[in-house]
Amino acid sequence: MEEDGEFRCWDELIPDALGLIFKNLSLQEILTVIPRVCKSWQRAVSGPYCWQDIDIEQWSQQCRPETLDRMLQMLITRSSGSLRKLCVTGLPNGQSFSFIADNAKSLRTLRLPRSEISDSVVEQVAGRLSSVTFLDVSYCRNIGAPALEAIGKHCKLLMGLRRTMHPLEVVGKLSQDDEALAIATTMPKLKQLEVAYLLISTEGVVKILENCPELELLDVRGCWNVKLDENLVKKFSRLKVVGPLVVDYFGMKGWDDCSNYSGSSGYLAWDFVAGDVGIDYDDVISDVDWEDDQSIEDVEMRFYDGFDLENAAFDWPLSP
Repeated sequence: MEEDGEFRCWDELIPDALGLIFKNLSLQEILTVIPRVCKSWQRAVSGPYCWQDIDIEQWSQQCRPETLDRMLQMLITRSSGSLRKLCVTGLPNGQSFSFIADNAKSLRTLRLPRSEISDSVVEQVAGRLSSVTFLDVSYCRNIGAPALEAIGKHCKLLMGLRRTMHPLEVVGKLSQDDEALAIATTMPKLKQLEVAYLLISTEGVVKILENCPELELLDVRGCWNVKLDENLVKKFSRLKVVGPLVVDYFGMKGWDDCSNYSGSSGYLAWDFVAGDVGIDYDDVISDVDWEDDQSIEDVEMRFYDGFDLENAAFDWPLSP
């Protein structure tokens, strides 16, 4: 540090600034490298500054249920009620979902694909998710119309819903029009709705269009029973309809890749699509002190038993 005080030490930055910087690092680096640099940095990652947006969706695909529970409890607790976005795959039980809801007063975006949650659990905790504006419950096989109805009744600010399914997960089901009806009757402010491969009919989609006048994006890829009239769709000037046609997707990449719906590449939209959607509603709609006798990084390192540190190709050097 220069004597004239022109430069300041990194450890003197306010925690808010450090949190903004650390958000650009990987989850592993934040939990295992940063805490070992100095106590100031350790305090920053132990507080809410790095955990207003928690995205462990990729990491959670490879961990054991008990490990995921521990990680969620640690990170959400650190957010100290300031959690705004949470992305996690495969919640193992309703207890985890309830814990999230207990700390959701500031939550806007909630992504829970492939989670083991049930209608009864969602009905119990939906009242604590009132601030959520975007929800992803794709590939959640144990929920249906009752859960969606509870969400719609309590999440009055909901503008985006992703409820896509894998084709193999709906085999044997006759219809999921009850889910379409639940959406239509309880979610009037929706602007983005993705129901790819849901077993819904034309009548179910028409109900949604009639009751969700602000809808701008409707994804019905793989909904083979949906046949919308061109004149009906043109009544909604801002509406973009994607699907139901899928172009050579199964033949090229196989069934497992059908769960990747984040982009429109490889799909055909209806010929009468009207309007453009220029907003990603997934993004827009959207305190533990250091003690000298406690080594937090020792606890956190256990979450990374499955990492191949030698081949991880991280830019930062490994902790000593």
